[in-house]
Amino acid sequence: MKPKTEPFNADLSVVGIDIGKDVFHLVGFCRGGKIAFRRKIKRLALAETFKKLPPCVVGLEACLSAHFVSRTLRGLGHEPRIIPAIYVKPFVKGQKNDYNDAEAIAEAALRPNLRIVREKTQDELDLQAYHRIRSRLVSRRTATINQIRAFLIEQGITVRAGPRALRNSLFEILKNRQDEISPRMADLIIGLHQDWLWLDARIEHISGEIEKIAQSQASCRRLMSVPGIGPMISTAMVAAIGDGEAFERGRDLAPGWA
Repeated sequence: MKPKTEPFNADLSVVGIDIGKDVFHLVGFCRGGKIAFRRKIKRLALAETFKKLPPCVVGLEACLSAHFVSRTLRGLGHEPRIIPAIYVKPFVKGQKNDYNDAEAIAEAALRPNLRIVREKTQDELDLQAYHRIRSRLVSRRTATINQIRAFLIEQGITVRAGPRALRNSLFEILKNRQDEISPRMADLIIGLHQDWLWLDARIEHISGEIEKIAQSQASCRRLMSVPGIGPMISTAMVAAIGDGEAFERGRDLAPGWA
């Protein structure tokens, strides 16, 4: 059934947004608890749509673009609340669809004592992106090294464990074992070694940027004052949980960090 398209209500209390890749589904409730409107809008129409609404609570389910949407809505005078999916699920009624999801998000947003996700700043999102890129590059480097080892083993050549041993002996192996390694295989291994060097350079650059951020942010410097915590761990924690203000007690940090 096609959803009703009631006009926007000035007595608006809360709006739930089901965030999609290109389309958002909105369900608004008035202060009396009745549905004020249902809307489907394009992502690019978000700001224009909410400029027409009175300031209200806006519920969002935690997802990739929730922090950007939250900052946009806060700038328009609304009160966004990013809600973990686990707290939205109990409010979904009937068949699961985008409007029912948006309605459940709106209802969850008004629950008292609700644990919401702290809105990340752009700096925190940037820092999180650095860590994600570094993690991907490290995984690619490991895969590249393992592939070089696998090709050598196929030629009956084994090398001691660890990247340093392989790095130090690779070209000596290619030179001294030419009778066992074909020219084509040698070219492939040299190409993989060049990939390895490129990945090393990229990882070093990203790591350097992370270390600069760690030295420039007070939250990171405080964490690094703890023995055993360096730039990588401190910035990863700040990117994930900010300054920890969302946690009431220290023991809440462990499940939140996991």
